[in-house]
Amino acid sequence: MLKALLKLSIAPMLMAAATLAPAAQLSTDARGAIPREVQQLVVIDYRAMQNSQSAMDLRDRVMPPELKQLDEALRKSGLNENHDVDQLAFALFRPSAGSDSLLTVGIAQGQFSLDDVLANFRKQKIKPAMVRTNSIYPMTKSGMVLCFVDPSTMVFGQKDAVTKALDARDGAMQSLLTNGPMMDAMRSVDSEPLWSILDGKGTQTMMRQLMGEAGSVTDFEMVQQRLQASWYSMNFQHGVKFDLTISTGDSFTAATVSSLLTAAVMLRKMSGSDTEKQALSATSIASDSGRLSIHFSTTDGQFTALLQSPLFQSMVR
Repeated sequence: MLKALLKLSIAPMLMAAATLAPAAQLSTDARGAIPREVQQLVVIDYRAMQNSQSAMDLRDRVMPPELKQLDEALRKSGLNENHDVDQLAFALFRPSAGSDSLLTVGIAQGQFSLDDVLANFRKQKIKPAMVRTNSIYPMTKSGMVLCFVDPSTMVFGQKDAVTKALDARDGAMQSLLTNGPMMDAMRSVDSEPLWSILDGKGTQTMMRQLMGEAGSVTDFEMVQQRLQASWYSMNFQHGVKFDLTISTGDSFTAATVSSLLTAAVMLRKMSGSDTEKQALSATSIASDSGRLSIHFSTTDGQFTALLQSPLFQSMVR
């Protein structure tokens, strides 16, 4: 269970993590460039990434391939991500309601030197493609593209994902701003420096990972469709802290999933190393009024030891 919990928090960290510094809040323009059918949204205070050794240790060990591609494309685009970018967001979304396919788009917020960036494109004889009034530029040879939707907001990723983001921004399709449950979830965590929100499908997928073998038991199969949304935050000030909340809509479902997760933790404690057992002991699970909460807290030293554990190593292979 801890293995999946860590994986949940690691993937969106890509090349960064955060301390309790300025909150990683998205502007209205940035939110408007995210399609309505978002399955997971991750937002990071990029400027705080260098402030925690634990965060950097985690970054050095894990970077999901798809996010590594976005990171590399951003660095090669002519932008100085360490100085120009304040916040980064990554949205995993369905291109249409009912679709099983998923696209990923990145959104960077900051104080961009547009004149310098555009001059660099002209110097390289890079010409934009147009989507309505939006200029889309290729990002080197990565196959990805970028578009400045305003002087402080840039959308980037594969062309089909960026085009969908521009459709949402221009009103050709609905945006995140019209998704009431996800906007409500966002308000629960967007004052934090690193946070993520997931819809019902995203939450169900996450919970199957968290449950591991326990996810196949009858009780979980019965309640998983009632998982409505979830949100989490993570910070690295005074140790490492992770908080996850899952909305189930009713107390029975929350209590059932809480019991199953508690059983999964106890099972893992029986076979884990001393470091893993210590980490599992630092994980608390509770339910109240239709919500399930998971909290993990540890010191920097203990977290560093956990990164060296067989559990973590098997997870990142």
